[in-house]
Amino acid sequence: MSHLPISLVVITHNEANNIARCLDSVPFASEKLVVDSGSDDDTVAVAQAHGARVVHQDWLGFGAQRNFASTQASHDWILVLDADEFLEPALVAELETRLPSMLQSGAAVGILRRSTWYMGAPMRWYRPMVGEKVERLYHRGRARWTDARVHESLRFEGAAEMFEAPFHHLHNPTLPHKQLKVLRYAELKCRDWHARGRAPRIWMAPLVYLAAFLKDWLLRLAILDGWRGFIVAHVAASYAIYKRLRYYEMHRNPGSIESARDVLLRHGLDR
Repeated sequence: MSHLPISLVVITHNEANNIARCLDSVPFASEKLVVDSGSDDDTVAVAQAHGARVVHQDWLGFGAQRNFASTQASHDWILVLDADEFLEPALVAELETRLPSMLQSGAAVGILRRSTWYMGAPMRWYRPMVGEKVERLYHRGRARWTDARVHESLRFEGAAEMFEAPFHHLHNPTLPHKQLKVLRYAELKCRDWHARGRAPRIWMAPLVYLAAFLKDWLLRLAILDGWRGFIVAHVAASYAIYKRLRYYEMHRNPGSIESARDVLLRHGLDR
């Protein structure tokens, strides 16, 4: 199979169980680059065994880590995946057909569709997990990730091309995995708010939970996915309210920021 002048870039930390599947799903990339932030499992060895060049970088936050990774790639065009994501054969075929002309164009990004597996099966109706449109293919001279600690986004100037076949995301394998991620992501988001001096607005917390739950359960059609839909809507709403409760604590008791950092570090949730 011919290779295209594109770099697959994956940022990792303890992803030994996922990284091989991710790397192997992109056979057309002439470079596979893994930027690891200090894994203590076999992530690095597995990545190298599956053809990746591995670069170490201490954790900078999601946006900054992705921007650093972009600078380490050998090619201007970058396909970025998370370790628990992978391309399906139909998307590989579509990319191999369309990428040669796109890489020669003035386009800035390619938009891919992501299909998510949740609790062991694909979601069928919940809109954020069925055909979600995400910018994952980009020219590093025309696009850059925001510097947010979490929930980063790609900012770009130029045209965007849409691809039809989906790639797959194996969502957190269990609810305990998800809850640990919620703790980490909420802490990072609250630190961003704290750095910007945002007001706590704790009075909004009950309204935030209700609005977030109803948005996902009804407007985003989680209700049609049965009990899994109820669970995903509840978890999303709980995350929305927990961020606000935790930020109020940071505002009310600034000493809790370092205390929380210490306990999260001890459990590998702060890097």
